[in-house]
This record gives sequence, C-alpha cells and structure tokens, in this order.
Amino acid sequence: MGVDGRMSDLGKLLIALGLVLLVGGVVLLLLGRANLPLGRLPGDIVYRGKSTTFYFPLATSVLISVVLSILLWVVGRWRR
Repeated sequence: MGVDGRMSDLGKLLIALGLVLLVGGVVLLLLGRANLPLGRLPGDIVYRGKSTTFYFPLATSVLISVVLSILLWVVGRWRR
C-alpha cells in the first residue's frame, strides 16, 4: 500500500470520527432538552463545602456504561 492509500484511509477515519462526534453532540443536545435526570440520579456523589463543590456522577456513569455495553454487544451480534 502506497502513501496515497494510507492518506485515503486516514481521511476516511477522520470523516468517520467526525460523524461519530456529530451524532454524539446531537444526542447530548436532545437528552438535555428531554429533562432526563442524568447527573442527578440517586448514587451520584455531591459534596458542597464552604468554598468548594465536589461532584462525581457515579450512578450516571454506571448507567451509561451498561447502556453502551448492551448497544455495542447488539451491534457486534448484528455484524456477524
């Protein structure tokens, strides 16, 4: 494979990554307007001190991880 082939593959990869980012951004915008309690679930850790705030979305992270794992498993099974 020559330099032209590698540049073409890199271009395709960058376009695919751009599309993934675009779709992710649209999904985040739609989720923000849907008033889902992501980020405010029971199990999300919030500590408010006098001058600091610490926030760790533990339950939200676990939920997103489970949903993405199921989605990727389904896509993997579909591709076979």
